[in-house]
Amino acid sequence: MDWMEMEKRYYMFTVRRQPVVIVRGQGTQVWDVDGKEYLDFTSGWAVNNLGHCHPAITRAIVEQAATLLQTSNQFYTTPQLLLAQLLVENSCLDKVFFGNSGAEAVEGTIKLARKYGKKNRNGAYEIITAYNSFHGRTLTAVAATGQPHYHEPFSPLIPGFVYVPYNDVEAIMEATNDRTAAVMLEPVQGEGGVNIPADDYLKRVREWCDSQGLLLVLDEVQTGMGRLGTLFGYQQYGVEPDVMALAKGLGGGVPIGAFMSKDYCMALEPGDHGSTFGGNALTTAAAYASSKYIVENDIASNARAMGERLMQALNDLKSRFASATDVRGKGLLVAMEFNDNISGRVISLCNQEGLLLNPVRPNTIRFMPPLTVTAEEVDGAVARLEAALKKL
Repeated sequence: MDWMEMEKRYYMFTVRRQPVVIVRGQGTQVWDVDGKEYLDFTSGWAVNNLGHCHPAITRAIVEQAATLLQTSNQFYTTPQLLLAQLLVENSCLDKVFFGNSGAEAVEGTIKLARKYGKKNRNGAYEIITAYNSFHGRTLTAVAATGQPHYHEPFSPLIPGFVYVPYNDVEAIMEATNDRTAAVMLEPVQGEGGVNIPADDYLKRVREWCDSQGLLLVLDEVQTGMGRLGTLFGYQQYGVEPDVMALAKGLGGGVPIGAFMSKDYCMALEPGDHGSTFGGNALTTAAAYASSKYIVENDIASNARAMGERLMQALNDLKSRFASATDVRGKGLLVAMEFNDNISGRVISLCNQEGLLLNPVRPNTIRFMPPLTVTAEEVDGAVARLEAALKKL
């Protein structure tokens, strides 16, 4: 069967797929329909933090599927509350709400911030975000995203967002006015090209928000759950957000999102927010198993160590290939930049070598392996990348 032709016939063309039909995965490895093996350094866009088909997650899914899939949020369910307890007790936040995706989580933070501004800042509703940010695909999340090419097809945009350069505290100060309710940032910009801020950036933003009575909202959809080498990205920078969005690695492969807040700013009341499927028993059971394993086994420390190993190996490649101009990252969110728009060619050659990567920018590729990746797999991936670069 020609699966790619089937996709052309039946599926909306909204994603440029790599020509690989994946049918099975285990750990860091996946296999295509022809039996070819690949090292998967995309992890479902930083989702499969424990790799493919981790036994703890698989077991939780099977057991929960045989017990209870879905009721509604009219009732209490135990997996939802166990996951809520785990997240609150291992973070600086006090309350959590579960949705189905990162975009939904971001939508929740926006609603919370606007309600907070209405109640506490004389109706303030604007949220300052950064250029090159990425906050999701819904209309409101697209409006929050500081990238014009995402805006143009869907204008007029939902109002209420002000964009400033990333890593520029003074720009946030200048953009703040009586309408400002919050500042929303990614600790590290992932889709924007793995952009790393100055060490004191978030601390200075935190101080500014405190001085002005603004909420600091951190979008940790991609950076949370160990990706940067600590359980949450904010821990890298010595700050505490007022509100935080999570998704991707939270579920270990199942679709789930969450937003969290501190008690003092949790402005939402019954009827303000809800979700039919958000926090259902199956997804929260899987997410609880994944998150519990990450916490109890300190998986973030492996992400930190393997990220250092990957960065060192990529910098070695950069010194030997003139086309590579930069390597940057934190933990296991890493990018390599080139001197020309060749990321598509690099990705294609990597596919031939059995390595899956993400062309995050025309001149930049992104590495997001499982947080359980081994030193041998890191070295193997770099060797396959080197073989691909030699073919350029």
